[in-house]
Amino acid sequence: MRVKKAIIPVAGKGTRFLPATKQTPKEMLPIINRPMIDYAVDEAIRSGIEQIVFITASGKEMIENYFDRNFELEAYLEKKGQLDYLNLVRNIGSKVDIYTVRQKEQLGLGHAISCARPFIGEGESFAIILADDLVLHPKPVTAQLLDVLDSHPGASVIGVMEVDQKDTYKYGIVAGDYLDSSKRLLKMSGMVEKPKPHEAPTNLATPGRYILNSNIFGCLERISKGAGGEYQLTDAIGLYLADHPTLAYKFDGVRYDTGNVPGYLAATIDFALADPATRDVMIQIIKAKSKELV
Repeated sequence: MRVKKAIIPVAGKGTRFLPATKQTPKEMLPIINRPMIDYAVDEAIRSGIEQIVFITASGKEMIENYFDRNFELEAYLEKKGQLDYLNLVRNIGSKVDIYTVRQKEQLGLGHAISCARPFIGEGESFAIILADDLVLHPKPVTAQLLDVLDSHPGASVIGVMEVDQKDTYKYGIVAGDYLDSSKRLLKMSGMVEKPKPHEAPTNLATPGRYILNSNIFGCLERISKGAGGEYQLTDAIGLYLADHPTLAYKFDGVRYDTGNVPGYLAATIDFALADPATRDVMIQIIKAKSKELV
């Protein structure tokens, strides 16, 4: 069965971007002229997703409004003859059906995913995309995972990347055995949330791309609060893979943690360099600043 649904959790407080996120959701902070959440939704669309469930919270209404129609703005742009901008704003949210459900308490990613249970059918597979993890590559990570799924029907797939061993405490870390000579695909045997470097089974971390089956919800019901005093999706996956074949795939692309300022700045520069519309001006800015700093 083709994967048609994606869950995008957007209920976090965005404390690492205060005071900007006092009133503006971090997912609405722009990378060039598009908010971060737009990149996540675009990834879903380009991966063939037809329905998206946002897990939101109080104060996140701006995200819903962004993907809604703004008839007043559209009328203004049409009157001014600014048809390029008119088509641009009309297209936002028009290629996918979007639903929202509120996470009334911030109890972790596992709890957030469980909030979407009514939207996922029995036995149905779905994608999870974390909006503050952006990946720069022509082919979206979700599409890469779905290609793996095509070759391994019935499995679940988690996107992973190599990190420095000293940084394993920041991520969910997977363990398993490689299935290919290129060492890109593993059959998972375990997963640990934020292990200390000397306790981590590997240096393969998951930055927030998953294809899972509805059976994960039963595992989410069985877990207790874990790292950080929250219900961790990682702990549920640890239970899940005992009975369901689960693969980890080293995806192509450069990942940016735009949930923090250094990652956000790096993404802004690299995405501008990758876009033909902004590449030249970004190069000019970099060159000018480089001379000032010498």
